[in-house]
Amino acid sequence: MSSDDKRSGDLGPGAGEQLALIRETVRGAKVPRAKPRTWRGAALAEELPVARVLVNKGALHLDQYFDYAVPEELDADARPGVRVRVRFGAGSRHVRGGRREGGGLIDGFLVERLAESDYPGALAALAYVVSPEPVLSPELLALARAVADRYAGSLADVLQLAVPPRNGRAESRPSPAPLPPPPPPRPGSWERYPQGPAFLRALAEGGAPRAVWTALPGPHWPREIAGAVAATLASGRGALVVVPDGRAAGRVEAALTELLGEGRHALLTADSGPEKRYREWLAVRRGSVRAVVGTRAAMFAPVANLGLVAVWDDGDSSHSDDNAPFPHVREVLELRAAHARCAFLLGATSCTVEAAQLVESGWALPLAADREQLRTAAPLVRTVGDGELARDGAVRAARLPSLAWRTVRDGLREGPVLVQVPRRGYVPRLACERCREQARCRHCAGPLQAPDQRDLECAWCGRAETDWHCAACGSVRLRAQVVGARRTAEELGRAFPAVPVRTSGRDHVLESVPDAPALVVSTPGAEPVAEGGYAAALLLDGWALVGRPDLRAGEEALRRWTAAASLVRGRAEGGTVVVVAEPTLRPVQALVRWDPVGHARRELAERAELGFPPVSRMASVTGSPDALAAFFAAAELPPEAEVLGPVPLPRTEPGRPRRPGDAPPGEPWERALVRVPPGSGTALASALKAAQAARLARGGGDQVRIRVDPPDIG
Repeated sequence: MSSDDKRSGDLGPGAGEQLALIRETVRGAKVPRAKPRTWRGAALAEELPVARVLVNKGALHLDQYFDYAVPEELDADARPGVRVRVRFGAGSRHVRGGRREGGGLIDGFLVERLAESDYPGALAALAYVVSPEPVLSPELLALARAVADRYAGSLADVLQLAVPPRNGRAESRPSPAPLPPPPPPRPGSWERYPQGPAFLRALAEGGAPRAVWTALPGPHWPREIAGAVAATLASGRGALVVVPDGRAAGRVEAALTELLGEGRHALLTADSGPEKRYREWLAVRRGSVRAVVGTRAAMFAPVANLGLVAVWDDGDSSHSDDNAPFPHVREVLELRAAHARCAFLLGATSCTVEAAQLVESGWALPLAADREQLRTAAPLVRTVGDGELARDGAVRAARLPSLAWRTVRDGLREGPVLVQVPRRGYVPRLACERCREQARCRHCAGPLQAPDQRDLECAWCGRAETDWHCAACGSVRLRAQVVGARRTAEELGRAFPAVPVRTSGRDHVLESVPDAPALVVSTPGAEPVAEGGYAAALLLDGWALVGRPDLRAGEEALRRWTAAASLVRGRAEGGTVVVVAEPTLRPVQALVRWDPVGHARRELAERAELGFPPVSRMASVTGSPDALAAFFAAAELPPEAEVLGPVPLPRTEPGRPRRPGDAPPGEPWERALVRVPPGSGTALASALKAAQAARLARGGGDQVRIRVDPPDIG
C-alpha cells in the first residue's frame, strides 16, 4: 500500500480509490486558458448603458465610432476619455442571449455614454476598462479629428501620435498641486524688436496675438521664448512650445527654469523615457503644469486653458511626422490656435515660404528687428564664388580658398571656428550653365533630371524634354551645380596642425564647445553652441545645399546657413562668415544681406505664379504601377485637380536601410502628384481618403501610400 493509500484510509472505505481517480482525472485534464469576460448574462448600467468607442484600428474604412454595452460592474469607471478593451470583428452571427460575443481584443477610447444606440443589432459588451484615468478630452478629440481630415488620415492614427502609451507606475502617482500664476516678466531682450514689448503685454493681458517672428542671430532666442511663456502664464493661461530636437528643448527648458523656477513647466521629449514622459504628460493633462516644452509629439499636449502655441524653426524636417497621416507641427499648431482662439508664435532666424504666406494673407503679423539692430547682431558675411575658386592658387594647392584660410587663421586667435560641411547624399540638380537658373519642365514647371546622363525628363510628370532652353537667358547648355571640393574639411586639419579638430554629426552630436581655439567641423543641424559664440564660420560646399533637386533647396540652404551663422559673434565683435557658393545665387545674396524674409517673399511670389505649394495644395500617391492605376481609376478627384505623373521612384536595394515611404526592396514603385488650386485642399483630402477607404474595404492588394502636403516633392 502506498503512502497515499495509507493517508486515505482514515476517510472511510473506498475513499482511497475515489481520490486516486480524481487525481488521475486532474492530471489528464487540459488547463483552460483564461479568456477576457464576455459579461454574458450580466446586468447593464441603469443609466447610459451604451458606450461609443473609438477602436484602435487605423484602417480608413474603419474610421468611425462603434457602440458597446456597458456592464453594471464597469459603470463607475467607464467614463468618457478612458482607455478600454473591446472585442472587435466577431460579426453579427455570434449572438448569445441578445449580446454579441467573440472577436479579438483590441484597445480603444471611450468617447461618450449614450442612453441608446442607433445600431439595430446586438451589441458586444466592453471587455474591461484599462484605467479610470480620462486621457482623451473633448478638445483633444476635436483637434485629432481636424488633423485626420486635413491629412486624409484616420482618427485612430492621429490619437496614436497624440496620446502616449500608458505607464501604470506613472499613472498611480499623484501630480503636484498647480502653482499660482507668476508676475508678468520684463521685456528684456524683446526690446530689440519694435513690437516685442507690445507682444508680451498682449499675452500678459489675455490677448491672442499671432506673429511670425524673425529672430535676431545670437543666443537670446531661448530666453525670449521663455519670456513669451511667462507672460502667458501671468494671464492664468497655459503655453505650448515645440522645438525641432532635444538640444533646443534643453535650451528653452533651462531658460524657463532660470526665469520661473522649478515646477511650472513640463519637458516632453523622447529622450525622457516612457515613464517620465508619461508622468509629465499626466501632470499637464491634470492641470498641475500649464507650460510645455517639447519636440514633435508635444504638439498634441493637452494644456489646460491654452493661451499660446509656439513653434521654433518650422522649416526643420523634424517637425514633419514620419507616421501616418504625417502631420506637420506648424499646421497642427495653426489648427490649435484657431480652435482654442489663442496666441500663435512662429519663430526662426530664417523664414519659410509658409511663414511668409501667413503674413501675406494677414493671418499673422510680422515681428522683426530694424536694420540697425540687425547690423549689430549679425556677423559679416563674405562669399567665394566659382570665378574666385578658379583663379585661387591656394585651392589647387590646399583645396581651401585664400579668403577662407585667412578667416580661419584670424578667427582661431579669438576663439573656436565653425566649419559646416553638408552630409553625404546630396544630389545636384540641373541648371543653366550661363545664368544658373534651374532647369524646369515646360508643362508642369517641375525640375528636370537626366537619369541616364543623356535624355532629359521631368521628375514630376515624367514627360521627356528634347528641346530645352533657358527661359531666363535663352542658353541651351546645362550643368550640374557641383563646384568646389568635397573633402575641404579634411584639409583643415593639415592646414592648422596645432589646433584641435572636433566633429559633430549624426553619429555623435556635440551639445556645446568651450570658448577656446578649435576647429569644429559639423554637418547641417548638428552645430554645437560655443560659449561666447564662434569667432568665425566657414560654410563649405554650398553647391551641395543649393543644388539639391528639390523645390525647397534654396529655402533650406538659407535656413541652414543662417542657423550656423547665428552662432557666430556679431559684426561689432569681429564675427565673420565665409560661404563657398556662387555669389549670384538668390540664397547667397539673402545671406549676405541677412534678409530671409525678402527671400521667402520672392519664393512665395514665384510659387504663386507657377502653381507650387504652399499656394496650391499638393498630395503624393505612391505604390506599384498597377495599384496606382486602379486607385486613380476609382478616385473621384475634384474637377480642378491636376495629376502629374506617375514617374518611377528609385528602387530600394535589398539589405540597405529603408526610410519611411520607400518602396519594398527590389519592387518597382511609382509616384504621382495631385495638385489643386487654393481653396480645394479639403476637397482633395476628402476625395483621396474616400478612395483609399473604398479600396481597403474591397480588400485592395498592393499598398498605396498617400501623403498630403509632402515636404519633399523634387
